[in-house]
Amino acid sequence: MKMENDTIDYPMLEAVNLSKRYEDGVLALDHVSFEVKPGEIFVMLGGNGAGKTTAINIFLNFIEPTEGEAKINGISTHLDPLRAKELAAFVSENVMLYENFTALQNLDFFASVGGKNGYTRKDYRDALLRVGLSEEAHDKKLRNFSKGMRQKCGLAIAIVKDAPAILLDEPTSGLDPQAGHEFIKLLDSLRGEGRAILMSTHDIFRAKEIADTIAILNNGRIIMQKDASEIAGRDLEDLYLQYMAGHNSEIESPTIAGV
Repeated sequence: MKMENDTIDYPMLEAVNLSKRYEDGVLALDHVSFEVKPGEIFVMLGGNGAGKTTAINIFLNFIEPTEGEAKINGISTHLDPLRAKELAAFVSENVMLYENFTALQNLDFFASVGGKNGYTRKDYRDALLRVGLSEEAHDKKLRNFSKGMRQKCGLAIAIVKDAPAILLDEPTSGLDPQAGHEFIKLLDSLRGEGRAILMSTHDIFRAKEIADTIAILNNGRIIMQKDASEIAGRDLEDLYLQYMAGHNSEIESPTIAGV
């Protein structure tokens, strides 16, 4: 269950002038563009309503863009959603799994839905052990699982799907420090296999720890995008607050940009 990654010069995930205006007039995304190559982790930081989840939802074709497009391996997600979804795995803040299924049954079900029918029980156990779910939990029903255990199951499903792109929406929210540390180690391992990972988070500490590229979103726009090397040694929280304060000042006082 390991991807081969011979070429890293192309984007696996690409947002091209991505915009979304909802029916109530709210502009959730305003011409956002970025790309994530195989073997890279792109992290979106921002408050509630910044546009992070909207961007991920467009990549997954849960909603359609008003302008622009999201692409997975060059496939437009709103023009050819079925082909695009075959290449992506998704783990949300609140992983939606079947509570009356065991961990193993959930993996088997979602692998089958994804057209992966050749796995054995050992393959599923190996995936669950890889994400840190202890063996005694494999045959237990998910209704008694903690949030961290559910997150591990969600990542195990992403692994058995063997998708080259993984999208994560607030995956470390509510995790204790140990579970958060284990989660970041696993993402590093998946990056090493050549997967392109797009993650939205409020967790500035984890973002700096794992990201290859960090983007700050505010009011649907990217107001900062930097490689990790550009902010090495800097306090990301201070940087985040500076960009947010400067952006909000420009909104409140448009003339400041000409000063």
